[in-house]
Amino acid sequence: MHRGKGMKFVGDSRVPAERKPNIPKDYSEYPGKTEAFWPNFLLREWMVGAVFLVGFLVLTVAHPAPLERMADPTDSGYIPLPDWYFLFLYQLLKYEFAAGQYTVIGAVVIPGLAFGALLLAPWLDTSKERRPLKRPIASSLMLLAVASIIFLTWESVDDHDWEAAAQQGEIVEDIEVDESAAGYEIYQSQDSCIGCHGGDMLGGAAGPNIFESDYETEDVMEIIQNGIGDMPADQFDGTDEELEILAAFIANDGQDPENGNGASEEDEEAGND
Repeated sequence: MHRGKGMKFVGDSRVPAERKPNIPKDYSEYPGKTEAFWPNFLLREWMVGAVFLVGFLVLTVAHPAPLERMADPTDSGYIPLPDWYFLFLYQLLKYEFAAGQYTVIGAVVIPGLAFGALLLAPWLDTSKERRPLKRPIASSLMLLAVASIIFLTWESVDDHDWEAAAQQGEIVEDIEVDESAAGYEIYQSQDSCIGCHGGDMLGGAAGPNIFESDYETEDVMEIIQNGIGDMPADQFDGTDEELEILAAFIANDGQDPENGNGASEEDEEAGND
């Protein structure tokens, strides 16, 4: 180009004499490499989403969500289990260095460092290489994160007591306990009983439903005093009289023994009629 040819002088600047309109490239100029977002790409995305939605609906119908009994906030023996994608974080809280007074380490510090490293990965490794071997920092962080998540998830599943979890969540027949009975008040004063069998007496992670076995008053007293199975002995903190009242209350399936089977006076009168 000769000096000044095709140019116009505008002050100290030079601009082209002929302006070309800003027209986007046509898709035909890139065969097989690009396509229109509407309707080609979006239609394909909708079809894939529909297939996954139908598959998800079929899965929910074939395998309904497992239901457990109503939550009991007084059940201190309940074994919690988060969803599978949080199991690796849940497992951290079981180690001594991240539990107890060091819970903040397992709940905040370690996860914060891990996710912080993932956030900083693009700035720690600015290489334009796409091959993993050419990007050692990013590849190492990814492999370390994946290996840690898999290991901690596996450990959490392996350490969990699935039999106790199934027992504690089992839906049992509702039993209307007479909360005005003296035996119930005595039970509520026994922390060792509540810790294993729950505040509703329907069982927890460490103990079964109190009413599931048909014991007599003497049998219940012997079990409370001497223990049975995994239940230790001498856990009752009360007088002999209170022990007998509690045992009679349990043997009568949560009803005051003085009221017979717990039926009201109206029911008894109707039965007599």
